[in-house]
Order: sequence, then structure tokens, then C-alpha cells
Amino acid sequence: MATKEDERGVSSLQEAILTLDQHSLALSTIAVAVAALSCEVSGVDLEAFDLSDSGDGSLAKEDIGVAADIKAMVNGSKLVGSKGKIKPGLESISEIPEIIGNFREAVKNLHSVTRLVLNSGKKVAGKAVLLEFELRSLGESSWNRARLNLSSAGIDGLKSLFDKDCPSGESLTNGESSTNSNKDCERLLGEVNEVLKTVWKIVAWEAVTAFVVLEGGELLNEKGGQVAESDGGDLKSDKKKKKKKVVLGKGTSVIVELIKDWLMAKRAGAGDNSEFLERLAEDLPLLLDPKSSDFNTLLQKVKEILESNESRRMPKTPKGTRDFAKEQMVIRKKAFSTITNIFERHCATALDTPAFELRETLMGKYGEDSKLVYDLADQGGELCCLRYDLTVPFARYVAMNGLTSFKRYHIDKVWRRDNPSKGRYREFYQCDFDIAGQFEKMGPDFEVVRALIEVLDALNIGDYEIKLNHRKLLDGVLEICGVPPEKFRSICSSIDKLDKQSFEQVKKEMVEQKGLSVETADKIGTFVKIRGPPLELLSKLMKEEGNEANELLKHEASKEALSDLMILFEALEKSRCINKVVFDLSLARGLDYYTGVIFEAVFKGGVQVGSIGAGGRYDNLIGIFGNKQVPAVGMSLGIERVLTIMEEKVQKDKNQTFQLSETQVLVGVLENQLGIAAELVSELWDANIKAEFKIHKKVMKLIDHASSLNIPWMVLVGERELNEGIVKLKNIANKDEEVIPRGKIVEELQARLNP
Repeated sequence: MATKEDERGVSSLQEAILTLDQHSLALSTIAVAVAALSCEVSGVDLEAFDLSDSGDGSLAKEDIGVAADIKAMVNGSKLVGSKGKIKPGLESISEIPEIIGNFREAVKNLHSVTRLVLNSGKKVAGKAVLLEFELRSLGESSWNRARLNLSSAGIDGLKSLFDKDCPSGESLTNGESSTNSNKDCERLLGEVNEVLKTVWKIVAWEAVTAFVVLEGGELLNEKGGQVAESDGGDLKSDKKKKKKKVVLGKGTSVIVELIKDWLMAKRAGAGDNSEFLERLAEDLPLLLDPKSSDFNTLLQKVKEILESNESRRMPKTPKGTRDFAKEQMVIRKKAFSTITNIFERHCATALDTPAFELRETLMGKYGEDSKLVYDLADQGGELCCLRYDLTVPFARYVAMNGLTSFKRYHIDKVWRRDNPSKGRYREFYQCDFDIAGQFEKMGPDFEVVRALIEVLDALNIGDYEIKLNHRKLLDGVLEICGVPPEKFRSICSSIDKLDKQSFEQVKKEMVEQKGLSVETADKIGTFVKIRGPPLELLSKLMKEEGNEANELLKHEASKEALSDLMILFEALEKSRCINKVVFDLSLARGLDYYTGVIFEAVFKGGVQVGSIGAGGRYDNLIGIFGNKQVPAVGMSLGIERVLTIMEEKVQKDKNQTFQLSETQVLVGVLENQLGIAAELVSELWDANIKAEFKIHKKVMKLIDHASSLNIPWMVLVGERELNEGIVKLKNIANKDEEVIPRGKIVEELQARLNP
């Protein structure tokens, strides 16, 4: 039975949790409004706040939300942007979305559990510790902006008041907290609440300094005070010079007027300049005190502004997906065209399959990644899933149609229920090239690897390597090391992580999660560290140089795999592309269906994107769906990551230009007559010339349009041209212009476009 002392403890614990929750929620709203005032003071361009969700998780949702709220607050301001872009030294402005976004996230995490765990401080403790960390970051950032505002204030006495009354950054140093009991949790929450109070004071002083810069001069002049000249140019000492009214943003102007009215009502009878300034610095923090009676008025007004922005926000794409602008589409179309040409050069046939498959078709084919398959709601009596890759649908198609030989390529979207990160999406394209059927030993394997090398070279992405191994060789290694057969695929999934984790991390997973002995894991480590030039390393292994090689050659499946690899490596050498390949025994490829050669292409340049292509032999997959086993091998290009590399290269090469439109000719009509444009452009279309038309009375507008899209030629028609039966043909690049008879324009254009 709980004692009265226990009940009092729980009650005070509940009070601490509720106070922390409510006051931090309020601060997450007010901090945005105050930061927006500081942005007005800084006068810098907030172009860097134009954040959008790229779909890969590289930007936090709350960061984007804070940036949008700040932009909404200052919308319409004549101050913001007047001093150019954010320069070094103004980091406290540029970091606003991230700092307040992180704080908002921590506040939401705390709020999500508060109502559920009021009687269990321990469950709140972890959220409170995170909140404390973000509070300190917010306080430090706000204090820096307050100092920045002071440098623009130019009002005597304000700095000394700030130094005297505003908590310093040193007051936010971290402390130690214990959370082993309810009493310890209560103490922790008390400490976090104290940090919260300190940050509230700092944010209040940021508001004071920003308000004084924006409106203090006017108020002090009304009181008859003298104001020193401000660096920002918005406070003047010369009363004879009539100062133009500063135009603030739609949101910030409302906040400033609310503060101004409140202060004037509060201190209507204030005395001279210094007394008024002292009282302003004393009263304004009271308005921003969550416990004050007037605080809710300010809070509700800020919420109204932000909620109105909420309704005007642009729609967004789902997490892990992207739109592609015309600049990106130029690169993508070029890449897809290059890839298609190479696949067709290898005599592959295009194939298309449904975007979703029966669930039974996909399940059990992807090892531990099966959890990433998207299930669809069952509305038609069948359990379906979005396709995870293009290989399993290909195998299903071959089996369903009773094919025994098929070389195909498939370029299309796949979907994975993954956590988006840089270079990792939930919806993305794959470019697959597969060969199914009985052929000469290792012949299809060679062609598939060669096709991948051709594609990567043609796309000109830079330095890369193709790691290559054999699943039978890897299985032999696992058997030699003493791994039970039923754990082969599971251990392969662990080994497959060696490109992202150290062997010690992978070893820990194999031992602690998958039940291997330390000795077995260590022995696996001796094998997976074997890596080198294909023919050189393979020759050493075939000559039994070393204990590992001796054990592999005694194992029948491993010996067969080494023989296969020798045939493949010799073919690649004759094909003059073996320099791109590395023999790597750590390569595992976690998918369950691989049975032979496996490979993975890795980019070695500056952009960290991970694997850019992979594949292997899967001799048993097609047989799962039919009565015949049809051996197959294939590769899949990680096109989204390759395109990321290509886009980065374009951004770095400022001299590289792309024709954003395939338009060859712009028909420009100066008269407001659609019929003239329709007649002329239709003649060009009928002649298979890529053309578009534009009607505008100003010639330069037409030329600018053509230049912006890199359209090479323009046909110009005005009143004079109509009367004389001619047109003007203009070369946009060199600005040359000549007169062409109206009836010969198609002929003349064809001669220039196809010399």
C-alpha cells in the first residue's frame, strides 16, 4: 500500500512532467517567432531556408517545417534580403531550422509519452535527457542571435542591461543526473525544468534585442530619447531626417505590434529614455513568461500565424520518393538511352511486368530483406505486394510461359519499405539485364559482367570497381569453418554487411545474435579478408599457397567454384576489362536465390553512395515457379545512385550545359494571331521537325525564351514579314539572322538541322 509520502512524491513527479511538457511545447512555438524577428534584424536573404524533402531522409521533417514557418513569418518584409546572402559569422541565423527543428522533435517525443506515463518517471527520463541536450543547443543559438541583434541596436545602455540580466552561455553547461528511482527521476526533471527556465530567459532577451532594433528607436523618440545611429540603418539620431517606415513581414509585423501595444499599455507613464529602456527590458520578458497572464495572448497569436501558414504550405511527396525537374530529366533520359543501347547491343529483348505481384511470388526470395516488401490492401480477393526487384518477376515470367532460353532487359520502378537515407529511397528505378537458359560454361556470366562494365564506362561516372565472388565458394568457406548448413543464408546476410561495418561488429552479430562460436566466427574472418587482383589471387589459391587455399581445394564445391572463376577471369582478361574486377571473398550478397557467381559494383569517387550495381547466378529460382529448372544469371544497375553521381558531376562542371528541351525551332509570332503560328508550326511538325510556338509582341522575350531552353533556331514572323511573304531565321547561338522566303522555310531548316 502506497504511503502518503509516496503519493506526494508521485504527485510532485507528475507536476514536474506536466510543467516540462507544457512549457517546452510553448517554447517550440515562441522560439520560431522570436527567431523570425532576429532574421528581420539581420536583413540577410533567407534563400537557404528554401528546404524541400528530397525523399532520402537527408533533411529532417521538423527542419523543413521550421524553415517554412520562418519564411511565412517574414513574408512581405523589405528588410529580409536587403543585406544579401548569409555570410560567415551569421551561423546563428543559418542554423535556425536545424536547431529549432531538433528541439521540436525532442519536444514531440516527450509529449508523445507524457500522458501515458505520468506515474512512471523512468519512461520519461530518456526523453527528458534528449530534450535537455536540445534545450542547451537552442539556448546557445538564441544567445548568439541576441548578441548579433545588439550589434545592430546602437542604443545606449541596452548592452549593459543585457550583460547584467540575460543568462550567459556558461549557464547552460551540462550537469550529471541519476535516474535509478522515482526520486532520481524527479530530480532529473527538476534539473531539466531549470534549464528550460534559463533558455526561456535567453529567448526573451533575444526578443528584447530584436524588438529594440526594429521598433525601439521609434518608441524612444516618442519619449524624447536620443538614439545612436544603427549599423542596420533603421535607427536614426537625426530627427530632421524623416525615416521611412520599415516594412516587416506579415507575421513579424503582427508580433511586433502586439508587443508594442502591450508595452505602451503597461508603461504608459514611463519617464526618460534610460528609465523607459530599463522598464522595456524588464517588462518584455514577463510577456514571454509561460506563467504570466498575458502569455497566452502572445502564444495564441503566434499559433494563428503558423497555422495559417500550415494551410498554405505546398503539398509534398511521400517519404522516400522524389519528383524530377527538367534539368534532372535531361540527365536521366540520356542515361536510360545509353543503358538501353548497350543492352540492345547485346541483343537483349525488352520485357515489362506488373508493378505488383502475388504475395506468394515474392515472399521467401529475399532473405532478411523480405520484411521490406510492400504489402497491398486486399481488395480483390488476392494478397499482393509491390515488386521488390525485377529479377523475381522475370523468373516468374519465364516459368509461366515455359521458356527455356531468354535474354532480356527491363528498366522500371521497384519499391521497398525501407528507412530513407542519403542515396536510399522507397521508390526507385532498376535497370536489369538477365540471360536464362543452357549455354557454354560461364559464357552468360562473362557477358553480364561485361555489360555492367560497358554501362558504367559509357555513363562516365569515374573510378569504380566490381567485387566478385562465388556463392559455392562462400558456402564452402562456411562449411569448412563449421557453420551449420541451416545457418548459411543467415550468416551470408551478416557477412554482406562487411562493406558498411567492421569485422568486429559483424563478428558480434554472428556470435550474439546468430549463435556461432567465437572460434567459428574468427575462422570465417581469416577467409573473408582474402582480396586481390582476380587472376593473381586465384592462381595462388589454386597452387595451395597458405592453409586457407589448402582447405578450399580439399572441399569439392569450393574447388568447382574456383575452376568456374578461372574460366570467367580468363574471359574477362581477353575482353580487356579485368582491371575493373577485384576477387573478394567477403562479398556475400544477402539474397537467398543466388547459386553461383556473385558480384557488386562500388563507386570509388568522392560521392558516398555505396553499391551502384550488383548481380549473380540464380540457377534454381525459375524452377520454383515451374516444372523445369532453367539456369539464369543477371545484373541490376543501381541507377538512382549512378544518377546522383552524374548530377554531382554536372553541378561541379559549370561549363557543362544541357539542352533542357529537344526543341529544334521556336516559331515566334509578333502579332496576336494564333492562326499564323498554327499554320507555320504545323508545317514544321509535318516535316518531323521538333518545334514549338510562342506569341509575344516583344522580340527579346522570344529570344530570351529560346536561349533559356538552348533552342538553336528561331523563325520570326511580324507584320512586315507577313506583308512581304518572308520569315526571319535566327541562329540563337551566334545571333546571325537572314531572310527566307515563306515557302522555303521547311527546306532551309532541314538543310541546317541535317547538314
